[in-house]
Amino acid sequence: MKTSLAALFATASVFAASSALAAPEVVVSVKPIHSLVAAVMEGVAVPKLIVEGAASPHTFTMKPSNARSLEKADVIFWVGENLETFLEKPLDALGKKATVVALSEAPGVAKLKLREGGTFESHDHSDEGHDDHAGHDHAKHDHDKHDHATEAGHDDHDHEGFDMHLWLDPSNAKAMVKDIQARLIKADPEHVAIYNRNAVELEKKIDALDQEIRSALAPVKAKPLLVFHDAYQYFEHHYDINVVGSITVSPETVPGAERLSEIHKKLASLNAVCVFAEPQFQPKLIDVVTAGTKAKSGTLDPEGATLKEGPELYFSLMRSMAKSLVDCLGKDA
Repeated sequence: MKTSLAALFATASVFAASSALAAPEVVVSVKPIHSLVAAVMEGVAVPKLIVEGAASPHTFTMKPSNARSLEKADVIFWVGENLETFLEKPLDALGKKATVVALSEAPGVAKLKLREGGTFESHDHSDEGHDDHAGHDHAKHDHDKHDHATEAGHDDHDHEGFDMHLWLDPSNAKAMVKDIQARLIKADPEHVAIYNRNAVELEKKIDALDQEIRSALAPVKAKPLLVFHDAYQYFEHHYDINVVGSITVSPETVPGAERLSEIHKKLASLNAVCVFAEPQFQPKLIDVVTAGTKAKSGTLDPEGATLKEGPELYFSLMRSMAKSLVDCLGKDA
């Protein structure tokens, strides 16, 4: 009897100790920020991802398994309502017990306003239009502001708010890491040492990545290019890439024949060297736009659709973007 009681107490003690160290249930909306959260949580737990595989947050539909994850979550990280619109109502209904963190509001994140129209020919080098926070210096960028007048024939689209592809600026990624670190420590103080160590290492890796990409892009950054949709402002501004326009105003809206004809005509006057598609969208649109021109085509993946989720995805995504730009733009050298 004594042995049984001793064993029972020992088991209870082990259970209590493991419960005290149990990690929080963490859910993340999209791959790029899931990668940052996963890196900060490495050695503690693996966060759940909602938009998996090649799915896009612009067209995503929630599944029952996603709803269950939100219900169980202690902390939910998302970029914000201007990107993951599919999450607005579920968060209100299912995420009530969780701490919901919009990383677009993280201290130190610099936001850029959404742009109008599909071609960005007119450049105004003022800083107006930026929501700059401490820790960011965008003054050295040549393209700090594009003045985009919507031209005749463009789809009429409401662009109130900010561009939410924030992670494409490494400075924003580091600011988000700091907020992720702070939120996880608050939710799970038992693992503060791991979160702190991981966050410091992650910021160092992002700094090294930033220098690597800046060096790789230096020979081609001035060459004009056209993108599928205007998702690259942060990458463009941080690295001074010369993006002169986009095929669509909104990724949810397929461009009509009039729009495609207009972009095709503009392509010659813009002298775009390359036109870039995205994995989730129809490549034939790029073929239509480039037909009869000298422009080459490539693929950019700003949301990591083709990449395996996990702590290394952010680095693979940024390197892949840089490589695609160098490979296509470099052909014209």
